[in-house]
Amino acid sequence: MNMRHPTTLAAALAALLLAACSGDDHRIVDPPATTPPAQTLPQLSGATGATMAGCADLAAKLNYPDTTISAVNAIAAGALSVGGKPVAAHCQVLGEMFRRTSPFDGKSYAIGFELRLPLNWNGRFFYQANGGVDGSVVTATGPVGGGGPLDNALNQGFAVISSDAGHGAPTPFFGIDPQARLDYGYQAVGKLTPMAKAVIKAAYGKTPDRSYIGGCSNGGRHTMVAAARYAEQYDGFLVGDPGFRLPLAAIANIAGAKTYAALASTQGELGTGFTQAERTLVSNAVLGKCDALDGAADGLVQDTRACQAAFDLNRDVPTCGGARDGTCLTSAQKSGIAALFAGARTESGKQIYASFPWDAGLATNGWSSWKFGAPIDRDSGAVGLIWQVPPEDPATFDGRSFVLNGSLDTMLAKINATSSVYTENALSFMTPPNPSNLAALKNRGAKMLVYHGTSDPIFSSDDTTAWYEALRSANAGDAANFARLFRVPGMNHCSGGPATDQFDMLTPLVNWVEKGQAPDTVTAAARGSGNAGGVNADLPANWSTSRTRPLCAYPKVTRYKGTGSVDDAASFSCQ
Repeated sequence: MNMRHPTTLAAALAALLLAACSGDDHRIVDPPATTPPAQTLPQLSGATGATMAGCADLAAKLNYPDTTISAVNAIAAGALSVGGKPVAAHCQVLGEMFRRTSPFDGKSYAIGFELRLPLNWNGRFFYQANGGVDGSVVTATGPVGGGGPLDNALNQGFAVISSDAGHGAPTPFFGIDPQARLDYGYQAVGKLTPMAKAVIKAAYGKTPDRSYIGGCSNGGRHTMVAAARYAEQYDGFLVGDPGFRLPLAAIANIAGAKTYAALASTQGELGTGFTQAERTLVSNAVLGKCDALDGAADGLVQDTRACQAAFDLNRDVPTCGGARDGTCLTSAQKSGIAALFAGARTESGKQIYASFPWDAGLATNGWSSWKFGAPIDRDSGAVGLIWQVPPEDPATFDGRSFVLNGSLDTMLAKINATSSVYTENALSFMTPPNPSNLAALKNRGAKMLVYHGTSDPIFSSDDTTAWYEALRSANAGDAANFARLFRVPGMNHCSGGPATDQFDMLTPLVNWVEKGQAPDTVTAAARGSGNAGGVNADLPANWSTSRTRPLCAYPKVTRYKGTGSVDDAASFSCQ
């Protein structure tokens, strides 16, 4: 199932994005809501649980090819907690697969993992797809979505696996080894999944009745790739803020760094190219034009499509007649920033990635961190060392110079390149092959839920919306009988922002997969003072600390009913 023509795929994706955009500024246009198709898909049965007496004799039962189990530990109830609730007693299995020494960099590699097995199991398996460049075996709890979770898959009784995706440090230097690139891109999931199911069978006497995979950011990318490559292995796919075209998003972010460096009032300090006061100015201007489009002036832009038509940076934000003081933008700022929101381009004019919607979350620290810090600290190494062919020399690599002095056209060409050593290019091993063809997933009765914050600064919700539009087109105009998208107004990358960012998407996914209950809405809450999952520092002071909102299945939009508290989800409906 390897993608054989990455350049063709990249062009096709770009065409799909442009086709889903309106006007010269490449904004996503929401189509009118449509009636779900009448096609009947297979209905999968529910899971049946099992129990395990304890962890003491489990190690003796575990024997899987190319796998070493290093420890089996009994974890007492309450040793972990989520949302103030103690997680039940379970076994922790630690191990690794495919230990080897690379002939390319001389380093030792393996796919490290931990698998947590509840003593009282619900019959389900969850693959925890982790973020960033992986490289760490983080605690296998199983995310449910959003920020400050009040529950997780492990607490609900799932068996959960977490891995480092084939390299032992969260740094990009593994990219010198071609197999490590492939494991990170998609092969670790393919290798770990059957092993985990075999361990589960040894522990409980049966394999999982239902299997789920999910994560946010790169974890969302892992999940989308798994939906295309491993549809037969999973019944439910939970996709959060996916960087499913991660190499292109990273180069676009580098393009942004170049723009902000050119606009900076202090040389070398990217954040002075678009200061917090200026970002607050733009955010307030966006709200001034867009906040009430959903019927309520409440600090949230629910109608993202209408907002892109209503707001114009050049018209709606004052132009500086003198020095920059936070009350205006210069003509150069307006031109540069508007071009980035329309979709960053290379020096030769090629569009690199998607547009970004104007939204209310620009003034947050999370937004600025991704725009001004990540290009040098994260994207440089990922592009230069993991995705380029050939990679940069790690001994002399300088991320700042790579970003500020490098050619975007060259970066784009090198992530599309292959060699006798690196036989798959970045768009092959990082992206889902033919992402709008999920027929294997659909036809076996599996389901996918996707969520994306509209103020995400690194992976654009426009990109995910364009993907979903392509999926709709590939399925007679509607994919709602097996895949649904929920845009989260104001949310930054995976959490935070002026948003109701606390929600559980896993429970409705399970109910859809196993009971046929397709979710039209998911209730989301603000995380104010006293919230058991943690406080969202970006919450506006004039919001209720317990505000709730319905998140609506795209293309429907949350709209105020005309009466009732604007802090209560019951006052809104999906239209």
